[in-house]
Amino acid sequence: MTPGVQTVSALPSLPVRPADGHKGTFGTVLAVAGSRGMSGAAVLCGSAAVRGGAGLVRVACPADIQTVVSGGNPCYLTSGLTGSDHAGDYAEQVERLSKSANVIAVGPGMGQSDAVRNLVRHLVLTGDKPLVLDADALNVLSPVPEKLRDRGAPTVLTPHPGEFARLTNTTTAQVQSNRLNTAIGFASQWNVVLVLKGQHTIVTDGGRVFVNGTGNPGMATGGTGDVLTGVVAALVAQGMTAFDAAVLGTWVHGRAGDLAANAVGMTALCATDVLSYLPAALREVERT
Repeated sequence: MTPGVQTVSALPSLPVRPADGHKGTFGTVLAVAGSRGMSGAAVLCGSAAVRGGAGLVRVACPADIQTVVSGGNPCYLTSGLTGSDHAGDYAEQVERLSKSANVIAVGPGMGQSDAVRNLVRHLVLTGDKPLVLDADALNVLSPVPEKLRDRGAPTVLTPHPGEFARLTNTTTAQVQSNRLNTAIGFASQWNVVLVLKGQHTIVTDGGRVFVNGTGNPGMATGGTGDVLTGVVAALVAQGMTAFDAAVLGTWVHGRAGDLAANAVGMTALCATDVLSYLPAALREVERT
């Protein structure tokens, strides 16, 4: 491992929920997600942010899927983004919605249109809110990862090995052959918290590293990453640092997957099962 990097093994504490707390106490998540044919990604991400304890969650998605997304869960708000996939000015609309948010989660199921590319780069270059970037947000950012370095707010990236290979201009095989050092080097170079998913997911900010021990192969199915994005964003919204939120969110997400696998088996496990077992996983680390 890279010399001087601290190995973290203890889980950070889940924030206490004070008796006089209200929605504002526990933060607001803005999840920007979904597209035609991938509305489920927006539902999963928003629902996971709700289950992760955020006081308020708003899901911004293309207007033509807003009805589907809003029907996916009555516990979050929705806003429709207008404009065509290629010409829509999502950036201006998201910037307006983000004024009341504590953190913005971007990417699940969005596709790689010009509107998405412009939005992600706008948020990275000019936004002052913490970001959790996943899926297509990473794909459109992959040609210019250097844009991340000078952000004035925390940034969490949650790539799977293929997405990380694109970010590093390497191959998935190269990533998997040296996961730990490559992850640490990238996080240090570009000033981010990196969550490199896979068996023994790695969480690092370049100076510290946590190797997760929860999770199972049943979670290798569509949508589970969208759940992780929502959970991490919810923990950031509640005031946790980006690194601590990524560590605890990764552990809780994997633990929920383990509890789900115990109930339904790994073969049949799907992302909604992970979502369903988030409360039980969070209960294990909840303080009273």
